[in-house]
Amino acid sequence: MTRAVVISPHDASAKAGADVLAQGGNAIEALVAAGAALAVSYPHFCGLGGDAVWMVTDGKGSVDCYLGIGQATTTPVMQIDQRGPGSMLTTAALVDSWDHLLAHSRDAWSGTRSLGDLLQPAIGLAQDGFAVSASQRFWQEFRGTAPLMPDGDWQRQPDLARTLGLIARDGAASFYRGELAGRIADALRNAGAPLTAADLAATQTRRVAPLRLDYRGLTLHAPPPPTQGATTLQIMGILQRFQMGRMAPDGDAFHHHLVEAVKQAFLDRPAIADPRFAPLDPAALLDAARLDAAAGRISDRAMDWPQPWQPGDTAFLAAVDAQGRAACVLQSLYFDWGSGVMLGDTGIIWQNRGAAFTTQPGHPNAIAPGKRPFYTLNPGMALGPDGRPRLIYGTQGADGQPQTLSLLLSLLIDHGLSAAEALARPRFLLGRTFSDSRDSLKLEDGLPTTTTDALLARGHELSPLPALSPLGGQAGVIRIGPDGGTDAAHDPRSDGGAIFAEPSCSTC
Repeated sequence: MTRAVVISPHDASAKAGADVLAQGGNAIEALVAAGAALAVSYPHFCGLGGDAVWMVTDGKGSVDCYLGIGQATTTPVMQIDQRGPGSMLTTAALVDSWDHLLAHSRDAWSGTRSLGDLLQPAIGLAQDGFAVSASQRFWQEFRGTAPLMPDGDWQRQPDLARTLGLIARDGAASFYRGELAGRIADALRNAGAPLTAADLAATQTRRVAPLRLDYRGLTLHAPPPPTQGATTLQIMGILQRFQMGRMAPDGDAFHHHLVEAVKQAFLDRPAIADPRFAPLDPAALLDAARLDAAAGRISDRAMDWPQPWQPGDTAFLAAVDAQGRAACVLQSLYFDWGSGVMLGDTGIIWQNRGAAFTTQPGHPNAIAPGKRPFYTLNPGMALGPDGRPRLIYGTQGADGQPQTLSLLLSLLIDHGLSAAEALARPRFLLGRTFSDSRDSLKLEDGLPTTTTDALLARGHELSPLPALSPLGGQAGVIRIGPDGGTDAAHDPRSDGGAIFAEPSCSTC
């Protein structure tokens, strides 16, 4: 049997999930409990007013993707803001996704846990409180203000506890239809957001087939458009054309090829959008000839890159149960603290995912009623030839997600690093961030001076970041060996880790 484990950026969240596994629950049930607890304990990155993208596998070769992505309001929108009510243009699908994943758990995995039971740890955290995490403190101080302020080092959310209690009692549908939905719709209207009760009721998580790419004997899986999962797979497809395993992982050739592969893949990214409104064949992006051509454009010199880096924050969780089934999810409010708007006395901070749209006519991501925005969330899974999961992975970081994932995957697959070793390595960010005004390649401290000098000689314009910078994102990795041995870790840049759990019964 596989050793069961949960990884999360917050220990209280990981414990909630590990307790479910220890009681014989499955990976999906564990992540619903962990994700609800994280929606309380990591309010700056995720919450009930946000979305979620899921990947699940039965451990026998079947992989499913669930897109818990809220759709644009049917109210006409003339202006899109980055924050505030003018950014609250899409509904929130996290709660709806819990319902769909638990249905999958019951139908395919014989799951027995109810949503009401799985929400109890989150309700307790919200009611009783918890120590404010270093990450929450950083983003609160970075912004100078936040819609949720702690009492010193302790955070309580009694309003959110009441809302979670209503969901536990009345079910996930109550968030979108009924008494609670009415309170949410009233609060949205009072805040000045264009979302309506009808918009909430139309929210629908979608079950879709994942994208796939073979890499060094593994099959990588990623969510399809409107997410940037295809971008991550493109990067890996380009890297497969090079001998990454023969390049020193702390050397300039390794990092140069990673950065240049990111640039090539990002050239195609503007075309990714809601496929119901902007048809795009993702298979064309992963076509062998296209990847060959992209790899052929990579030279020893850095390609000019004037593109800005887009901000955004999410939280990655993953679980593997004793049967080898696995689930992972990214939960998001988009930017840290989302729109920055708390909905009345519901305790809900609403996302600003509408800021990912544009009002430019004809653009693939032009806002339209019922449309899903371009989405940065792209958790992933790598399966072995036997169909069993070998790697479960994902990261916080918006535009940085494909960059961090490509680095991690090459370190894990091409160089055989452990989960903890790969997560501790220095990272890079391509493009201008909100912390500076330079079109540069940000590098965390920790690489040899000879490497940074050689990257400068190749034409990269470098800006330093502190080691383990909060801007480097928070990733997580579960690695499962052919014998079921499990290696797992969450990012040292986060406040969590991995908690292993032994089922309490021999047949669970």
